[in-house]
Amino acid sequence: MRRIFCSFLMIFILSACSQGGNITVADDEVILPKNVEIPSMIFTSEKENSVIDEDEIKASIKTYLDSDEDLYNASYPFREIIYEGQELNEGEIEKLDSMNKLIKENDENFSNYILNNTLPEGYQEEVERISQYITTINEYHNELDKRIENLNEGNLSMENFNYLFSLPDNVNGREQEKIETFLDKKNIETRAFGR
Repeated sequence: MRRIFCSFLMIFILSACSQGGNITVADDEVILPKNVEIPSMIFTSEKENSVIDEDEIKASIKTYLDSDEDLYNASYPFREIIYEGQELNEGEIEKLDSMNKLIKENDENFSNYILNNTLPEGYQEEVERISQYITTINEYHNELDKRIENLNEGNLSMENFNYLFSLPDNVNGREQEKIETFLDKKNIETRAFGR
């Protein structure tokens, strides 16, 4: 019995050691706010009252989601500083504000695009779901940042505290799963949702 136990222990240790060798330095890198480049591409379209074909809507969804993902990832180091209770310097505040404006503009542009054009059959409901989900998450993050700043400044109201633990109703795993299923069904490849 002891021999079997030792064998299993040895296999476990060896397998654990071999997996550790696959970890790359990139996984441990910390991106400093001063090294963050603000993504320049967001979703834009001048189309109004047009019939959008399937290839165009797929490309539009990809651009919208990829832009949102890039902006969120670029803003993450700044949000981390805020969440840790530290203050951003003036340059960092300007960068974060710039990214927040681009996020809002990306959401508004995509929302107007799907509202003012005719989408292909089978796309309207799901594309609206995508827009509402992403916009709601972005609004939540923006408001969360403000509430955390208030808490960091000593404004300990129950409203600020409770907001930290509340998510909007349409932001949940079921909605995200519906979106990901739709993206898979329509073969839309995007970096959003860690894909």
